[in-house]
Amino acid sequence: MIFDPKPAIVGHRGFGAGERGGYRENTLESYLAAVDHGLTWIELDVQRSLDGQLVIRHDPVTRAGEFVVARSADELAAAGVPRLEEIMAALPPRVAVNIDVKTIIEDAVDPPERRTAALVAAALRRHAGRRPLFVSSFDPSLLVYLRDQDDFPAPVPLGLITWLNFPVWHALPAAAGLGLDAVCLHTGTFAMHREEPRQQDHPIETVISVAHQAGLEVLAWCPAPEAAVRLAAAGADALSVNDVPEVLAALAGAGPAAAPPVPG
Repeated sequence: MIFDPKPAIVGHRGFGAGERGGYRENTLESYLAAVDHGLTWIELDVQRSLDGQLVIRHDPVTRAGEFVVARSADELAAAGVPRLEEIMAALPPRVAVNIDVKTIIEDAVDPPERRTAALVAAALRRHAGRRPLFVSSFDPSLLVYLRDQDDFPAPVPLGLITWLNFPVWHALPAAAGLGLDAVCLHTGTFAMHREEPRQQDHPIETVISVAHQAGLEVLAWCPAPEAAVRLAAAGADALSVNDVPEVLAALAGAGPAAAPPVPG
């Protein structure tokens, strides 16, 4: 089991994507703000630098428009892009981390030992067992690579992320067929942005039920407060959210069935 108790509320890029409450995404300050609001899970984005270190950045370029992979970790740190190792060392041990791995175009041609997947595998060997971890990615080949490593830390679960509005009838079979532990679905996949459902739209409860029958936990990203209540009531295992205070308030107001657990 990845998320227990449920639903786990995961701080998307910390306290939320972009800048939320004065905290810029994917910074230690943003992660700690989410923790201060009671979250026990945070999500961060990882990609590689020129010198083969894992750094935390969602976009492939820095705020100055330079490709992350074209700069060293020291240069990136000076530009406000932290190293994964620094963040992991600074986070309280009780905080669980969803590592969202961003592969890059260079991973298609670089030597295998330089690719993002190999760097992530090495990082997981260092950090597994120190705190709960969950690795997710849009790149199924990275997840398969990690799964198939002989010395891959067995306790680290893996989840496939599918894109905005990606058809659920492809997403669930893909994650199940790859032998993964979870599927991470955008709210559009649940058809939550349509005023009128289409004939091919499966009910939210059906999507989550089928995923559970397939042995998959379901993380939904990034629901607004009302959608978070709906997903929690339908049995979603985790919600990766941008508006942490409003989602928590909405879930608390919905009653015990939807409210996240209160940290001890």
